[in-house]
Amino acid sequence: MVWAIRGATTVSDNTADEIVAETQKLLKEMAEKNGLEEDDIISIIFTVTKDLDAAFPAIAARNMGWTSTALMCMNEIDVPGSLEKCIRVMMHVNTDKDKKDIKHVYLNGAKVLRPDLT
Repeated sequence: MVWAIRGATTVSDNTADEIVAETQKLLKEMAEKNGLEEDDIISIIFTVTKDLDAAFPAIAARNMGWTSTALMCMNEIDVPGSLEKCIRVMMHVNTDKDKKDIKHVYLNGAKVLRPDLT
């Protein structure tokens, strides 16, 4: 089956180092919690809020050696009052797991987005 796994995190500063480091933490946890290897991952879509422009979060995946996975970065819709400095991920994967067994991951300030999962 193909499922989408959601994840999000926040950074405190708009720096390339922090964007890449926090995205890498998020991707590692998403992979670990769902028992994934790169070959299981079809593609990953990254979005960032308008206040993050120092780096593409996809660099984190490439730095992890995920060189054969399709990656795309986009801007999140700028909704007034929404969470700032947020990186969101949608990872499409091949897995034998049931949908109810998929583990979505929310870190740092992004935990407020899905308190039911954190």
